[in-house]
Amino acid sequence: MADLFDSAPSAPAPGTPRPLADRLRPKALSEVIGQSAVLSPEGPLGAMLAAHSLSSLILWGPPGVGKTTIARLLADETDLHFVQISAIFTGVPDLKKVFEAAKIRRQNGQGTLLFVDEIHRFNKAQQDGFLPHMEDGTILLVGATTENPSFELNAALLSRAQVIVLERLSLADLERLAQRAEKELGRALPLKAPARESMLEMADGDGRALLNLIEQVAAWRTDNPLDREELAKRLMRRAARYDKSGDEHYNLISALHKSIRGSDPDAALYWFARMLEGGEDPRFLARRLTRMAVEDIGLADPQAQAICIDSWQTYERLGSPEGELALANAVVYLALAPKSNGVYTAYKAARASARETGSLMPPKHILNAPTRLMKDVGYGAGYAYDHDADDGFSGQDYFPEGMKRPVFYSPPERGFERELNKRIEYFAKLRSRRHGGGA
Repeated sequence: MADLFDSAPSAPAPGTPRPLADRLRPKALSEVIGQSAVLSPEGPLGAMLAAHSLSSLILWGPPGVGKTTIARLLADETDLHFVQISAIFTGVPDLKKVFEAAKIRRQNGQGTLLFVDEIHRFNKAQQDGFLPHMEDGTILLVGATTENPSFELNAALLSRAQVIVLERLSLADLERLAQRAEKELGRALPLKAPARESMLEMADGDGRALLNLIEQVAAWRTDNPLDREELAKRLMRRAARYDKSGDEHYNLISALHKSIRGSDPDAALYWFARMLEGGEDPRFLARRLTRMAVEDIGLADPQAQAICIDSWQTYERLGSPEGELALANAVVYLALAPKSNGVYTAYKAARASARETGSLMPPKHILNAPTRLMKDVGYGAGYAYDHDADDGFSGQDYFPEGMKRPVFYSPPERGFERELNKRIEYFAKLRSRRHGGGA
């Protein structure tokens, strides 16, 4: 996918109409909007340029934030020959030609900055093909990706390149871009302030998308500025950027989970709605809500799990969109429920202990003895039937013989687990008495 202000391979013929994004392409890094954190003198790219030590880079960020523009301008700043390819359209034979041309340039004293758009679309073997040419200085690689490099790129490639994170453009950044566009057009956009703000929001942090919207608005011939409602009739809101199998999916479910864990129902509803608006399967959300109930609430509120199962079943009966309200009820309930990971922590500790002591036998007194031989070797001997005790508690040890009694479950003093703590303390006192520990 081309990036913000991506240029054509050759200049258009005189008089040929040029898109607004092409006309506004920055001619210097100082003109790039919205990425001062990496381009400032204190930022990673600014520091590299100041030290004349530009290394191979992976530019990671959403669409329309300037990845291609920055790569092209880095080549200008360092007097490198700029070559752009896309992983979508480039095969192994094409790559060989690129590398051969770069070798010839290097022999003639000219370096090459190879910009690879959508680099994550190359498979692992193709990514490995860049390594020797990076190491011997034939190319300086600048890759662009919208996906998390940690998951999509080879460790060997990442070890030879610095990852630079580019942020989506803020509303203030988009407003600066809109003002720059108006200056280029020679007139103000025919929009009232609320409509202008709505147009910026429609761009959703994507500079290229905003310039496309501005071109549409600028083409309208109207004597009176349009309000928000009139703008909405003429422009379609840009679809939310959301990939149900990609990075954004995991970002949003993480935001929902942590908002519920943090007892913030408003934030939880927002992220829940964001995922639904992006086309997420409500059944996935129902499953994750149930997981949150058992992981982050547990026995602090035993009803939370039942609420999730009920809301899941209600969704299955009603379908969309009515059934999604049942899931929203579960979101709010979980957010406001008392939180505890006591059982979750205890379960993990018990699993770890089981792995360490997996060959230890249960104590003989709690083993059944269906045969004479088993009775003769002590199976079941000395077992105390709890219901025969006056208080229904024998206090026997049920851990393997010789194993020090561990404590896995330590419930916090929250919600229903306050009551469970009292019960644990009660049985601990009884157990101590049974074993001669006094009152």
